[in-house]
Amino acid sequence: MKFVDEATIRIVAGAGGNGALSFRREKFIPRGGPDGGDGGHGGSVYLVGQEGLNTLADFRHTRVFRAENGTKGGGSNCTGKTGKDLYIQVPLGTRVTDAEAEELIGEITRHGESLLVAHGGKGGLGNTRFKSSTNRTPRRTTPGKPGEQRALALELQVLADVGLLGMPNAGKSTFLRAVSDARPKVADYPFTTLHPHLGVVRVGEHRSFVVADIPGLIEGASEGAGLGHQFLRHLSRTRILLHLVDMAPLEPDADPAAGIKAIEAELKKFSDVQGHTSVAGDRKSGATPPLAKRERWLVLNKIDLLPETEREEIAGRLLRKLKWKRPVYRISAIRGEGCRELTLDLMRRLEQLNKKTAKHDEQ
Repeated sequence: MKFVDEATIRIVAGAGGNGALSFRREKFIPRGGPDGGDGGHGGSVYLVGQEGLNTLADFRHTRVFRAENGTKGGGSNCTGKTGKDLYIQVPLGTRVTDAEAEELIGEITRHGESLLVAHGGKGGLGNTRFKSSTNRTPRRTTPGKPGEQRALALELQVLADVGLLGMPNAGKSTFLRAVSDARPKVADYPFTTLHPHLGVVRVGEHRSFVVADIPGLIEGASEGAGLGHQFLRHLSRTRILLHLVDMAPLEPDADPAAGIKAIEAELKKFSDVQGHTSVAGDRKSGATPPLAKRERWLVLNKIDLLPETEREEIAGRLLRKLKWKRPVYRISAIRGEGCRELTLDLMRRLEQLNKKTAKHDEQ
């Protein structure tokens, strides 16, 4: 199925039923008085998180969703039937915005979590409601209220613990295949990844984490160049970024350091626009730093293509040029060299972050 991460839909909550105009009519009970019941309330519209969904593609064909209307009231003070609420399933990580007011309504990050997006209309009042000592036979009723209507902009932000970023052909998809059961397309040309892929990395019993691979970034990505700009948002929920670097580029004059700095600049531009992103969920709470300041590890890939005697010298020269002080790993994704050590360290770091989050929640 084609990956779709944005959709616009229109939702219409149910209208309330009209109040009833009725009078009690029974043998031997003359002038029984008013007995018109209220109308039923209209159904509301909810969005509900559903595990297993990973795309908004279903909303390409169905764009209008309507909840059930309430029915009108009846005699004998019978209230009309309330309309059924409408529950619309969406993938976890869906961000919901009012398309017209451009206001954030909420985010859905847990399975079964529901978000009320449109209230149903209230039912009208029957004439029983208007009887009084001075008005024994009221003929007044009120109509049901219409339900809320609004256009919603849905935006899917992939839920993952670790995000992969790098220039095209850095080996991100190969790395994902090496450490998980995911099978993204791999080829010897750039931009083979056209949409995000998720992979579950298992490092032991009950120890696993999720990795997201997005299309390769190029200079100007935050402003619309290349393919990656529309998927940068998927990294905003990750806790650690792995920056993969091709240590053996095909172009002899290519400079890995320049590519790293170009991506850092794009992350900063994107962060300046997006600001802080709140991350909600069972293991994530509070505000995470913007992408430019997110914890980022450098992964030097394709070291098997470098002469064994020159690997450390080339890597050291790159790190000195960058003045890199954060974690660095040397791997060969296609051969699996260094991947096990990297995933174990990632798991340990994520567990540390989980403990910090748990302490924060307890306080």
